[in-house]
Amino acid sequence: MGAHGSNLDDILAEDMHYWYNKFMRESPSGLITLFELKNILQMQGMTEEASSYVDQVFCTFDMDGDGYIDFVEYIAAVSLLLKREINQKLKWYFKLFDQDGNGKIDKEEMETIFKAIQDITHSYDHVPPEEIVTLIYERIDVNNEGELTLEEFITGAREHPDIMEMLTKMMDLTHVLEIIVKGQSRAKKDG
Repeated sequence: MGAHGSNLDDILAEDMHYWYNKFMRESPSGLITLFELKNILQMQGMTEEASSYVDQVFCTFDMDGDGYIDFVEYIAAVSLLLKREINQKLKWYFKLFDQDGNGKIDKEEMETIFKAIQDITHSYDHVPPEEIVTLIYERIDVNNEGELTLEEFITGAREHPDIMEMLTKMMDLTHVLEIIVKGQSRAKKDG
C-alpha cells in the first residue's frame, strides 16, 4: 500500500467526533450537494468524463437518493474507501461502473470510469484503460456477451488475483479522499 496506506490508517484512526466536526465545518447545513463536492475536488476545467464520474460517485454515496450527502452517508463513503472488505468494494465498483443502472456493465461504461479516474487523480502511469477493460472482459466475461452481471464481476475478480490487483490500482481513490479530507482547508488558504 505504500505511503497512502499509513496515511489512510491515520485517517481511519480518527474518532467520530473529529469527523463530525470536520463535516460540519465544511458543510454547516449538514449536507453536501453535488456542486459542493465538485468544488471540494477542485473540478473546474475537468473533462466531461471526470465530471460525469463525480456525478456517479455522488449518486452512489447518496444512498437515500435525496440529492445530498449527509453525515451518515459521508462516513459510510469514507469507511468504504478505507476498508479492505473485498465484496463490499467490488459491489461498490460495480454500482459505479453501471452508469445506466441496468444491472450490467459493458466495456464502454467501465472504460469511461477508468478514464475519468485518471483525469481526476492525474495518474496516467497505469496500463491504458482500454487495455485493462479488454483484459478484464477476456478473462471474466465467460459468456462473451460484452457485459458483466454483478455475480460475474465479483466471481471473476475474486478468481483472478491479477484482475483484482488491476481494479484496485485503477479504482484507488486515495488521492480523492485526501483532497476531501485536506482540500477544503487548503482551498480556503489558497483563496
